[in-house]
Amino acid sequence: MLRKTELDRPPVIRLGDAPRGDFFTGGLEYNPPARGVWNIVHTGMLIPEAHEIFACAQGCLRGVILTAAEMNALDRMSWISVSEQDMFDGTLESDVVDGVCEIIEGLPYRPRAVLLYLSCIHLFAGCDFDIIIRDLSEKFPDIDFSDCYMTPTMRKTISPDAKMRAQLYNGLKPLPVDERSVNIIGNDRATDENSELVRIIRDNGFTLRDITSCKTYDEYLDMAKAAVNIAYLPTAAMGCNELSERLGTKALYLPDSFDYSEIRANIAKLCETLGVPCPDLSREEKQADDALFSAKKALGGTPVAIDFTAVTQPFSLAKLLCEKGFNVKYIINDVLGEDGAAFDGLKTLAPDIEIYSAVNVNMLHFPEEDHEKVIAVGQKAAHYFNTDYFVNIVQNGGYYGFTGIAEIARLIEEAANAPKDRRTLISHKGIGCESCL
Repeated sequence: MLRKTELDRPPVIRLGDAPRGDFFTGGLEYNPPARGVWNIVHTGMLIPEAHEIFACAQGCLRGVILTAAEMNALDRMSWISVSEQDMFDGTLESDVVDGVCEIIEGLPYRPRAVLLYLSCIHLFAGCDFDIIIRDLSEKFPDIDFSDCYMTPTMRKTISPDAKMRAQLYNGLKPLPVDERSVNIIGNDRATDENSELVRIIRDNGFTLRDITSCKTYDEYLDMAKAAVNIAYLPTAAMGCNELSERLGTKALYLPDSFDYSEIRANIAKLCETLGVPCPDLSREEKQADDALFSAKKALGGTPVAIDFTAVTQPFSLAKLLCEKGFNVKYIINDVLGEDGAAFDGLKTLAPDIEIYSAVNVNMLHFPEEDHEKVIAVGQKAAHYFNTDYFVNIVQNGGYYGFTGIAEIARLIEEAANAPKDRRTLISHKGIGCESCL
């Protein structure tokens, strides 16, 4: 039997020995077949009555076209293929403009907005995107054009995901501000209606808008009326700030934490911003504790694995579960995010937790190894630990606060008691989107 060399081993580090920042050295990467996280195609489709146009090399086009096809939305996407000739004949900008014009004139409907995606190759060539948008806006004054980007080479600075969540709101124009109106910004799924966040907004008579609930382009444009823009996903913070600065309104970032004190602080900050009384959350906190106790009882000592695609603060969730007596043994994550305080706390509380890379090429055959039974929180954890006992959510699943903790605890308990069809579920591209598969 061949023995793996150190270079072949899956990258793993003991949490107690892990540095703050990047946990592993970058290199050749592997993309596991866990496809529930949304990409820029899914996200752009949130704008009603909008049409996406991708200007990319053919190899790049394949992926985005297949995404639109799988979600039964090919009628809302077009594309322009960039050739080598375009790169040196001086027509890079005019070719995009001409291609977009031909597409729009050939559509069976008139889009209210066009999301135009340029690719890495345009940035490398110094393409002037501003000129393209200006020329198109002059030719089609009834259409809102938004500059969007398919630039994975930039993911270490501003990720395509974060940039796309910011560009989602390019079409919003200044309107008279309604002081009793609030937006939740940058989500790809609605926030749980039972969450403290939503209840406080609605119970105090505020209008709550979210792009996930917009059915028409006019409803989308009404989001510009909000006096306060709220984001709680880290990839949405930049877009929330940019929108608020452009419209002269307030931005409020309330990260989706699993730390009880931070949850209370976030709710207090929300109430102070809205000018409303801060409610007593002791009942919601007890419900979270009760749900965690029930889930712990169901799991017994079964190990838990958490991945960063399921929750945006995996170390925060791990710390909470460890404090409640769960056997958190594995975390799938490559770089420390905004839950650094929880990470530091785990160095004392549970230093033997093993952190595995989500993307290193040596994780390719990790699912084939013999694994103990694991309850996984997230699709990547389910795939890597080869388990059908998993929580199938991405980016917190729309859950928030104490009620969100209670719901995730319920899902963990459900995962322990009922295996899922893992291969079918994690192959669905973009959780919540329609799928032709």
